[in-house]
Amino acid sequence: MCELARRGKLLVGEPYFEPGTPLVVDRATAAGASTGELVALSTGRGRARVERVLGSASSIHAVLDGLLLHTGMRPVRGRFPEPEREADALPADPEGNEAGRVDLRDLLALTIDPDAARDFDDALSVQRDGDGVRLWVHIADVSRYVPAGSALDRDAAERAVSVYVPGAVEPMLPDRLSGGLCSLLPGHDRYCVTVEVPFGPGLERGEAVFYRSVIRSRERLTYTRAEAILAGRERAGEELAATLRLASEVAAELRRRRYRRGALRIETGEIEFAFDGRGGVERAWVEAEPAAHALVEELMILANEAVASLLAGRRREALYRVHERPDPQSVGLLFAKLEALEVPTPPVPERVAPAEAARLAARASALVSRYVEQSGRGREAFPGLILRALQQARYDPANRGHSGLASRAYCHFTSPIRRYPDVICHRALLRELGVADDPLPADLPELAERVSARERAAEAVERLADSICSAWFLDRRLFELGWDACFEGEVVGAIGSGLFVRFDGVFEGYLPARRLPGDYFELDPLATALVGRRGGQCYRLGDPLAVRVEGIDRASGKVNLALCDNFRER
Repeated sequence: MCELARRGKLLVGEPYFEPGTPLVVDRATAAGASTGELVALSTGRGRARVERVLGSASSIHAVLDGLLLHTGMRPVRGRFPEPEREADALPADPEGNEAGRVDLRDLLALTIDPDAARDFDDALSVQRDGDGVRLWVHIADVSRYVPAGSALDRDAAERAVSVYVPGAVEPMLPDRLSGGLCSLLPGHDRYCVTVEVPFGPGLERGEAVFYRSVIRSRERLTYTRAEAILAGRERAGEELAATLRLASEVAAELRRRRYRRGALRIETGEIEFAFDGRGGVERAWVEAEPAAHALVEELMILANEAVASLLAGRRREALYRVHERPDPQSVGLLFAKLEALEVPTPPVPERVAPAEAARLAARASALVSRYVEQSGRGREAFPGLILRALQQARYDPANRGHSGLASRAYCHFTSPIRRYPDVICHRALLRELGVADDPLPADLPELAERVSARERAAEAVERLADSICSAWFLDRRLFELGWDACFEGEVVGAIGSGLFVRFDGVFEGYLPARRLPGDYFELDPLATALVGRRGGQCYRLGDPLAVRVEGIDRASGKVNLALCDNFRER
C-alpha cells in the first residue's frame, strides 16, 4: 500500500504502513489518481501499476481500507465472480415457510448488538412458562444458503472470519447474505436454527432441543438502548421491557453458576470510535454497557455449550472451540508476578496438577478483579497478566473442553455470518438431527489449524486498526490541547528498553527507559518492573504515571512518550 507522491518528473508510490523503497509508478495506470492518495500497486517487470485507488491519505476511512488490503484481509480485486454469482441468485428474503420448520414468528424476538453492528447473527426470545422460564436462542441458518462445496462455501472457508475495523468490515460472506438474507433484520422473516431451553422454578436448566425455524425479529436493540431500558433510564413497551428484565435475570444466574464452577473472571472493554464526516476521528471511548453485554454473552455461551454437549456426547466431529488447561509452571510464574506487585493470590500447593492449575487461575482472576475494583490500581495492567499466563483458544475436530469457561464441551455456533467454524457446527448439528445431509470437510484437522491461524491474524489487524484510529484521535486532541499537555496513565507493560503506558483512558504509548531520569533502568527478573541500577527506583506494572506525547506515527499507530516535566512533584 503506497501514497502517491512526485519526485522531480517521476510519479512514485511511497510505502505507507511500513518502511520500504519508493516505487516508480506507470502514469498510464494512474489516470484519475492524485498525489497524496493511497493506492494499491502491483509490481513486476517495469514500473509499478496502480490496481486500486482508495482516496486521500488524510482520510481515516481510506487508511483503514488500505490496511485491509495491505494485510491481505481484503483481496485487491475483490471476491472471485463465482461466489458473487451464487449470492446474486439468492432471493432478498425467504420465500415463505419451508416444510419442517417451526413457525416462531408470533414470538417476541429481539436482537441486541453494538451500536455500529452491520450483521445480526442471533436473536433472543424468553417467556414465563408456568413456574419456570422458557428461552429461545435463534441463530441465522447460514448453511441453508451456503451448501457444502459451493463457491460461496469455498470462499467462506478461505476467509474463515469477517474482519472488523472501525467503520468498516470485510465480510466472510457477500453482503447480500451477511447484511441481507441471513441477517436477522427487524420486520423480516428469517430462517434460523433455534436452541430452546426450559428452566425450572429455581432456574434449574432443563434439556435443550434444537430445530430449524422461521422467526421475525421485532426489535433491533443496541447495547446502549438495552442498558438504558434495564436501568430504567428509557421507557419501553411493557412486553419488551419485561422480556429484557427476564432475559437479564436468567443471564445473571447463568453467570453466577459459571463463576462458581471455576470460569475465569476477566472483563475488558472494547474501544469504540466516532468519525467526523471529514475523514477524521472525532471521539474514542471504552464501550461500557456491562448489563446488556453480559446478558447476550451468557445466553450465547448457553447455546454454544448446548450444541457442543450434544455433539460431544455422541462423539461427533465438528470444529470445537478448545481452551486447554494452563501449564502449572505458567500459573506459578503468574502468582510470582502478582505477589511481586503486592496483589493478593490464593495459596498454592507444593505440587500443582493441570486441573488444579486451572482452578488456581480462576481463583486468581476473581481475586485480581476484586482487588482492582477496591483499590483502583492495575485496572489496565493486571487482567493482561492473567491472559498471558493462559493457553490460546483454538479450534479442534475433537472436544477437549474450554478451561476459561470451565465448560466440558464448547463450540462456536452463534455467529455463522462472521465465523466459518460456526457454519461447520451448524452442519454437524443438522446432520445429527437428520434434517440436512451436507457433509463435513474431509480435512477437519487442517481446517481447524487454518481457521485458528486466520482468526489470530484477523485479531492482529483489528488491534492495529484500533491503534491507528487512536493515534489519529490523539493527534486531534493534541492540536486542541497543545503538545505540552500532560495525561494521567498507568504502566501496562515493561520490556528491557522501556515501558508501555495506557493513558487518558483510550491511548497507549511507549516510554523509552533512556527517557527515565536519575538512573540506568533494567528489567527485573519477573518482567514486572524497570528498576534503577543504583538507587533502586522502580516503575512497576499498575503504577500511575503522568506522561506527555513526544511523537505520533499515524500510519503505524505508534506513540512515543516522555515523563511530564513536573512528574517528581506529582
